[in-house]
Amino acid sequence: MNTKKSSFLDALWDFCCSLKLTIITLILLAATSVIGTVIQQNRSAEEYIRVYGESTYRIFETLGFFNMYQSWWFLGLLALFTLNLTACSIKRLPRVWKLVRNPLLVPDDNHYRTLSNVEEVVSKQSPDALKAKIGEFFKANFAPARVTEGDDGRVHFYAEKMAWARFGVYITHASIIIIFIGAIIGSVFGYKAYVNIVEGTETNRVWKRGGTEPTPLDLGFTVRVDKFSVDFYEGSRRPKLYESIVTIVDNGVEVKKDRSVIVNDPLTYKGVVFYQSSYGPAGDPTFVLEVTERATGEKQTYNLRQGQPARLPGGPPFRVANFSENFQNFGPAARVEVMPEGQPLRAFTVLQAFPQFDAQRGDDFIFSLVDYTQRQYTGFQVAKDPGVWVVWIGCILLMAGSVIAFFLSHRRIWVTLVPLEGGKTGVKFGGVAHRNQTGFELAFDEFKKNFKEKLNS
Repeated sequence: MNTKKSSFLDALWDFCCSLKLTIITLILLAATSVIGTVIQQNRSAEEYIRVYGESTYRIFETLGFFNMYQSWWFLGLLALFTLNLTACSIKRLPRVWKLVRNPLLVPDDNHYRTLSNVEEVVSKQSPDALKAKIGEFFKANFAPARVTEGDDGRVHFYAEKMAWARFGVYITHASIIIIFIGAIIGSVFGYKAYVNIVEGTETNRVWKRGGTEPTPLDLGFTVRVDKFSVDFYEGSRRPKLYESIVTIVDNGVEVKKDRSVIVNDPLTYKGVVFYQSSYGPAGDPTFVLEVTERATGEKQTYNLRQGQPARLPGGPPFRVANFSENFQNFGPAARVEVMPEGQPLRAFTVLQAFPQFDAQRGDDFIFSLVDYTQRQYTGFQVAKDPGVWVVWIGCILLMAGSVIAFFLSHRRIWVTLVPLEGGKTGVKFGGVAHRNQTGFELAFDEFKKNFKEKLNS
């Protein structure tokens, strides 16, 4: 029974450490990421049905393709890859830890044969005479050496540099795991939402994207848009800059007042980020019209909402039926309808930039558009990602681990002094680096040259 249980656990552990599992998981993550790129995420159900049809929409909705990066199976793939990477690191770390903590201090001839950088010379001096000299040389030219004297009279020197460079790959592994954990935290506990706020009003709710119906979320504080403004490029209605002046009210206290929010300059409060994304008209505009009676020259000013009727002095009623902010590139214009009783409706256009334009109609009353007021709403993309700082920590560790893993190497050098007849000493030395062998070979050639000079001095 114990053997079976042990065999199952061993098989499970081998599965978690499997390179095949790593490759398969990476392929699945790459493939599903392509799906998430091709299929637009977090759109409305109507848009998806229009593009894919209702039956395909139902299938994709069941599979979670429309909110893929928060689906249970995508998060499961991330968790599986995290588990695999953790298991692989745990399996290989003890061997590296032992190598760093307990290096080989007494190499034999077989060890020297495994080294690609090795040399043998004979010195006329005795091992005792060379010990101090070699120790000083190591300290000055490489690193302080650890000295071990064997029972056979041999003296062994061992020195190393940047042993911790072997852990660079594990820092990289840990950083990837941390990034995935941050992504999972953001997916589970964060959200992406939107909200439209009319200038002069406030709200404490936003609407979460994804799913068939937007879900309202309580912010826990209030966002008020005090003012909205938009600047256009000269001669067009193409927006150059639009800006919202926002105040955050928390528990009745204005914690952020008159904060400007523009594109690429979002507002952040309590981990919730508001990005300026859109704007548009809110409700009917209000107009200031000036009506001049042609016969007497008398003028009368009207303040009207769009569609609101008013009566001319001693004449028929009229109203503003429609409005354009840039009518045929002539600027703001209002469509006015005069409604005489028992006669056909008369409709004409009044241009704000040309007050005398309506006089050409030859009517008894001359209309001019003095001004108009159009309230705007401002649209915010709202995001909360409590895992973002975890991801940033992971990114910093990833850069550090990559630099260590790819540009630094653990360099080791051994020297063995072998007593010979006549008071001479055989000197065998060699070295190895766990990465960038070509660079270490050049450095070892320089070390070898200086070492021989030191022995002969």
